[in-house]
Amino acid sequence: MKTKEPSLSGVVGLPLQLTALLLAAAAAAEDAKAPEPPKKLWESVASADLTLTRGNSRNFLGAITLNTKRKWESDELLLGAAAGYGKATTKSSSGQDVTSETQDFLKGFGQFNHLFSERFYAGLRVEGLHDNVSDINYRFTVSPLAGYYFIKQTNTFLSGEAGPSLVTEELGHHSDTYMGLRLAERFEHKFGGGAKVWQTLEWIPQVDDFANWILNAEVGVSAPVTKSLDIRLVADDTYNNRPASGRLKNDLKILAGIGYRF
Repeated sequence: MKTKEPSLSGVVGLPLQLTALLLAAAAAAEDAKAPEPPKKLWESVASADLTLTRGNSRNFLGAITLNTKRKWESDELLLGAAAGYGKATTKSSSGQDVTSETQDFLKGFGQFNHLFSERFYAGLRVEGLHDNVSDINYRFTVSPLAGYYFIKQTNTFLSGEAGPSLVTEELGHHSDTYMGLRLAERFEHKFGGGAKVWQTLEWIPQVDDFANWILNAEVGVSAPVTKSLDIRLVADDTYNNRPASGRLKNDLKILAGIGYRF
């Protein structure tokens, strides 16, 4: 008995049927995928830094920092606060413990920006500082500003800001209020693996006396350890060209610790 040859339509139809089944299965799998988690409205990180030494001298330095930001379609909100305390204990020639305070500071800021275009924005920044070691009882700065993003990409930005500042402060027993000019820039880059580098710079001279000025700078790097934890190293520098009596102009802090992202 002769075997019936497969028809041309059967030979062509079988691959078409298999293709249709594969397409249907792929569509079903696509529909079955879990929905992407909603994008976080706030990006926040809390960090803790601790330094201890023991031996001929005993040193302690602890600091905590919290930074958060939120972006809308045409608005940005930046908030931050930090506090730290440190002391050092050494032996005098008579064998007595001599303890001195090395750090005692509290500072914070808030900034709101409204974008008029993709890159141009205007906003308001408010800063506060207390530093007992530098004899700054208080310093408050209120700064309307205009800014521009020279680089604005998914993982990188560089912006510049300028505007007037109202500075009120008490250094030692001397209080003063004056108008300043604020020039500032911010930079940040996120690497594909989750590491990040950032840098900020702010210069505020008194408008009618440019010999009286303040410079604030920060440089930092962080690398992820887990999905939520990272290790970080931050250099924070404040330069006051006219410090309180008996105090140095420059105050540099190097902080290493762990950050928690949420």
